[in-house]
Amino acid sequence: MAKLYFRHGTVGSAKTLNLLAVAHNYEQQGKRVALIKPQLDVRFSLESVRSRAGLERAAELVVDAESVIDRKQLEGLSCILVDEAQFLSAFVIEQLRQISIELDIPVICYGLRTTFKAELFEGAKRLFELADAIEEVKTTCMYCNRKGVFNLKLCEGEPTVDGETVDLGTEEKYVPTCCRCYVEKLGEKAPMRRTPL
Repeated sequence: MAKLYFRHGTVGSAKTLNLLAVAHNYEQQGKRVALIKPQLDVRFSLESVRSRAGLERAAELVVDAESVIDRKQLEGLSCILVDEAQFLSAFVIEQLRQISIELDIPVICYGLRTTFKAELFEGAKRLFELADAIEEVKTTCMYCNRKGVFNLKLCEGEPTVDGETVDLGTEEKYVPTCCRCYVEKLGEKAPMRRTPL
C-alpha cells in the first residue's frame, strides 16, 4: 500500500522547491505526477505552484474545502504532490488518505505545521493524525543559528500575533524563528506566555 506523507517546515524552508524537485525526479524517469494546491493560495497565481527560488509549474488540481477529488483524473499517476497542505480541509486530507490506500498512489503533502500564533492549521492537524510518515524540512532561525520551528509574522517590520489566522504573504511578512527568538521578539504577546507557569 502506498503511503501518505506529511513534510512540514517553517516558512522559507524550501518546501515547495523540494516538491518541484520530487516532481522533476519522477518525470525524469518517465512517470506521471499530479500537483494539487488549495484554491486559497493565490500569492503568485491561482493555478501555479511556485517556489521562492522562482521555479514554477501549473497545478493539475486546485481544491477548496469541499472539493471532491475525481479519481478518474488520477489514473496512471505514480505520485500525487500537494503544496500548502496546511490550508486543506480535514475533508480533503481524508480523501488523500483514501486515495493512497484505494489507488495505491503515494501522496506527499508539503506544508506549515503551525500558524504565526503557534496553533496547528486544520490540514496539518489532520495530516499529523493520518499520515504514515511525518518528516521535517529544516531551516535555521532568521535571528540565530538554531533550528527554525515557528513562523513569526511581521507587520511593518514589527513582530505581531494580531490579524486573521490565514493571512497570505511571503518573506516580507513571515520569517522562521527558533522558540527562544519567537518568544523574545513577541515578548508578552507570545502565545506560550498566556499560560502561567
